[in-house]
Amino acid sequence: MTERVPILRIGEVLLVSIQVDLDDQTVMNLQEDLAEQIVARSARGVVIDITAVEIVDSFVGRMLATIAAISRMLDAETVVVGMRPAVAITLVELGLSLGGVRTALDLEKGLALLGRSNAGRA
Repeated sequence: MTERVPILRIGEVLLVSIQVDLDDQTVMNLQEDLAEQIVARSARGVVIDITAVEIVDSFVGRMLATIAAISRMLDAETVVVGMRPAVAITLVELGLSLGGVRTALDLEKGLALLGRSNAGRA
């Protein structure tokens, strides 16, 4: 059975904390679940916490960019938080700039970033 990544709600923000290894099916489920939750909860932002992710490959990098693009289409901004230095280096070496994905060092800074962005949208 494929694992599902939990999606928590904090006000108008959905929090996705990735604590499992991401295989293709888990990522596809996450994309569908997140898109449904953005619409159902009228979310204005998505925070993806990758603190527990130690290794990334081009698949994970593309997944983050795809989730951000889906969120944007549904009027929600995405911030990735908790990126380790080795993960950032690997993404750059793979040539994945994660266009459209904002980053913050931790959850608190990510939520503050979304709060500032959404204040201008109100």
